[in-house]
Amino acid sequence: MPKNLNDTICKEHIFSSIYNKYAQDLHDFIYYKYGAKYNPNDKAQEAFIKLWENCKNVSIDKAKSFLFTVANNMVLNDIKHQKVVLKHQKLKTKDYTNETPEFLLEKEQYYETYQKALSNLSEEQRVAFMLNKVEGKKHQEIADILGVTRKVVEYRIYTAFDSLKKELEVFLKK
Repeated sequence: MPKNLNDTICKEHIFSSIYNKYAQDLHDFIYYKYGAKYNPNDKAQEAFIKLWENCKNVSIDKAKSFLFTVANNMVLNDIKHQKVVLKHQKLKTKDYTNETPEFLLEKEQYYETYQKALSNLSEEQRVAFMLNKVEGKKHQEIADILGVTRKVVEYRIYTAFDSLKKELEVFLKK
């Protein structure tokens, strides 16, 4: 039977027939080779997704080989990842620090004072300051979000800095 050169896997009825023909075999292959631990249903589905994404590059007669190779590689990648996870779990974590108890206490006091100083800011100052320093947004982005001008945002941030500096100057002198 001569093959039509215009038939590609990208046509829905051809892809559907390939799916119906190989889906159960692909699932069984993964299940028999690696067991249920590596989710054979998911791997089979992911292999078909890869086939669909590469439908223009894979010929109909190579579809089965492509599916089984992709599924096998996905499971092997999962196994390799599990080895890395196990390796890192075996590493001992450091259960000590070089920080003195005085430093830890001072750090905690600073954090509490910082939180109090933030709560003392006006809402406009706090929002602009946090968007800039915590989320890393630029002044113009903040202005667009808040619906104000860039100069207003700059003023709010700098007044927030000034207020925080005054309230935290106890720690600056140490």
